Amino acid sequence: MQIKKMFLRKISGIFPAGFGLRLSQKFVFLLFLSGFITLCFGTLFLLPDTSKFRRIFLSSTQSQNGERLHNYASKKMNKKTVEDQKSLLRNTNQEKWRSKDKFDVDVKPLGFIASNYKTQKEDMSLNREHIVSAKAKNKESMIPAAQKNHADFVFDYKAFKKSLKYPPLGNQPESNDSEIWEKRNKIKEMMKFAWESYKRYAWGENELRPVTKDGHFGSLFGGLKGATIVDALDTLYIMDLKEEFEDASKWVEDSLDLNVNGEASLFEVNIRYIGGLLSAYYLSGKEVFREKAIALGKKLLPAFSTPTGIPRGIINLGNGLNWSWGWASAGSSILAEFGTLHLEFLKLSELSGDPVFTEKVNTIRRILKKMEKPHGLYPNYFSPVSGSWVQHHVSLGGLGDSFYEYLIKSWLMSAKQDNEGKGMYYEAVEAIEAHLIKRSAGGLTYIAEWRGGVLDHKMGHLTCFAAGMLALGANDAPDKKKDHYMELAAEISNTCHESYVRTDTRLGPEVFRFDTGAEATSTRLSERYYLLRPEVVESYLYLWRLTHNPKYREWAWEIVESLDTYCRIESGFSGIRDVYTTSPNHDNVQQSFFMSETLKYLYLLFSEDDLLSLEDWVFNTEAHPLPINKLKSI
Repeated sequence: MQIKKMFLRKISGIFPAGFGLRLSQKFVFLLFLSGFITLCFGTLFLLPDTSKFRRIFLSSTQSQNGERLHNYASKKMNKKTVEDQKSLLRNTNQEKWRSKDKFDVDVKPLGFIASNYKTQKEDMSLNREHIVSAKAKNKESMIPAAQKNHADFVFDYKAFKKSLKYPPLGNQPESNDSEIWEKRNKIKEMMKFAWESYKRYAWGENELRPVTKDGHFGSLFGGLKGATIVDALDTLYIMDLKEEFEDASKWVEDSLDLNVNGEASLFEVNIRYIGGLLSAYYLSGKEVFREKAIALGKKLLPAFSTPTGIPRGIINLGNGLNWSWGWASAGSSILAEFGTLHLEFLKLSELSGDPVFTEKVNTIRRILKKMEKPHGLYPNYFSPVSGSWVQHHVSLGGLGDSFYEYLIKSWLMSAKQDNEGKGMYYEAVEAIEAHLIKRSAGGLTYIAEWRGGVLDHKMGHLTCFAAGMLALGANDAPDKKKDHYMELAAEISNTCHESYVRTDTRLGPEVFRFDTGAEATSTRLSERYYLLRPEVVESYLYLWRLTHNPKYREWAWEIVESLDTYCRIESGFSGIRDVYTTSPNHDNVQQSFFMSETLKYLYLLFSEDDLLSLEDWVFNTEAHPLPINKLKSI
């Protein structure tokens, strides 16, 4: 009250002592005064943003600032949802009124506000129309510019075909060696038998169960069907099984439904379905394969919506929900899974014109490169939330294997431009050789597993791919390492061969050990099975192509004979539960990768080098050939 008195003393005609007014008059006067002030200032805050109002009540500087904010808001609408746009406009107005500039002294009377209410109301309507217009007009503009026109992108297939050094099927001269030609045809016959068995008993299902003569749906593919069909497409093509390839193509076009709702392995869907569709497109040029591959790739993108950008291992293909495997430590993502996307995702961007796929895998690469690694090794478990390693378990077998493979293959597929992938590969190989590669008492070279500094002296069948990987990467290694890596590849390949020839079936066990006196043999009943796996023949193929040492063909033919003797039954091929007995119990699954990988690698071993030449193609980890980028990238 004392403050009010001091203020009113300076107003002419009002006396401090009692102010010359009755109490009721004071009240009315103060009420009118406070109402007038509230109305004036409230008008500034509550009336809409209009150019007329700004010109009268604000200085020219303030008006310009407000216009800049309004323009900024308009640009932002290209990236915001409609609700965000409304919020942005509100925030723009608020920022304008919070300006510290002073109001103009030439303030118009209150009558102006009332007389211009209609104009202000029209401006409010214009603001609302602007928001609605932004929704309709800028619907496509909300997409980043780089992705905006990818729907209209056209891949130049003819230019791609011209970029190849050799035709995909080679020049196909009949071998001068009739024995080699006969072996090649035998493998083709095995492929035809496996395919016809699948078609007869399990057509459209994911895999054949040859013992019970029915289909095996599996739980890895999220409701997708026909895994064997998609996986086998390129093998049918390169074996010139034209009728079978056309049957498979028609099924993909008519029956491969991507609108499914189920839990899928990101890794398996990528390497089998997307890899199979991509290679089928590059080989045949059939547009349906390209379209299906891109559409399925988009369904995998929600798996990357994690704090780090490292994808989780499981995704519902219907609603995009994703999570980690229940068995994965502390909700981890698995190195071999999120690290085995690079090749396929680069090709999805190449064929769609949409860089989002490349951006996703480049984020993975960037994170892994900057991570501190124990002794230079990459642990198998990584948290997609915290961005840290979860366990210090390192393996070139399951959980780790194909991550390393994709580093060197990314370098090769880029026409040797991906120096980052190359550098990461050779650094990893040096750490692996320093800490994991050992020699047994009997002189066999093997790759152990590393568990927080403690070695587990075992090697899985999956790890046998490393011999081929080392051979493939030897040529681009530093000069003093080239011969060394080829020798190392040959030694590991020999160890894997020993794991085969030391069994009764001459097929290798799932795991073989180098402890308690064991040498490349399985010491546990639970590790003696054979799943029609390809890793050993995969390494034989690379070593044959790079050295032409005839022993690799000899070793490969031993496997063909064993497959035909112990895994072939009346209605297809089946894995066996114990490789150490000549009367094996069959596991009743003809794996889709048997046709995609095992039979393909064997067929290529007995073919000329220009059939899917390594100068033109890189194989993904499911043996699907992807072309080396000789065209200008997007």
